[in-house]
Amino acid sequence: MGVYLNSQKPYLMFQENRSARYFADKSQLIAELIPALGCQNPAADCAAQGRDIKYICITRPRRFGKTMAASMISAYFGKGADSHALFQGLAVSAYPWYETHLNKHNVVHIMFNELPDECSSYTQYISRIKKRLLHDLIREFPDAPIEENDALWDAFNSILEFGNSEKFIFVLDEWDFIFHRDFITEKDKAAFLDFLSSLFKDQPYAELVYMTGILPIAKYSSGSELNMFCEYTMASEEKYGELLFSSLKTAVMQ
Repeated sequence: MGVYLNSQKPYLMFQENRSARYFADKSQLIAELIPALGCQNPAADCAAQGRDIKYICITRPRRFGKTMAASMISAYFGKGADSHALFQGLAVSAYPWYETHLNKHNVVHIMFNELPDECSSYTQYISRIKKRLLHDLIREFPDAPIEENDALWDAFNSILEFGNSEKFIFVLDEWDFIFHRDFITEKDKAAFLDFLSSLFKDQPYAELVYMTGILPIAKYSSGSELNMFCEYTMASEEKYGELLFSSLKTAVMQ
């Protein structure tokens, strides 16, 4: 277990949601992600494949259940904690593959809306994320030839080659949060997009990348950096919307 890799944090977050007086079962969302696992042919036209590819971005305004969904997904797939009790009786538990994937995957869960103490630069922000994740990988995979100054994508590829072909599910919450900070420049935004592109685009260690944010990727990206994502917005794509929204009509009183 680590800060980002197979962390207990998403489990504890979803546990809190699960124990709330009113709880809406949104675990059907997990079933929508299962077909994307193992997809090795990302394409610009998602619909042409007849199923979602492994890069999924859901953009919605705040208070639309994005963080709850992200923690649920991480709690289900991740090895950080035994979450059988949390999902018992939920819609996802009825599927034949339920036990196959429950707590069986390496999950990297990052909440990008968390800043370092007294953060005043993009370098401080991204260095904290890189350092913490790299330390997680070194601790979890001590036999992989990872150096302290390695790029994250080099570290993940080293694990893939020397760690029994280990792959990872990435769950990224509020990916665009840093773009709304006053100290971020246009150069910083470009650097962050390049970072995400290098970490995920055409990388075989990425089994699934589930990303959420407020505004569409197109607002920030020129189109090439993150064009591997199949993006679902409120304006253009309705899929996932009904599964994300909280509603007392569908909630179960605890």
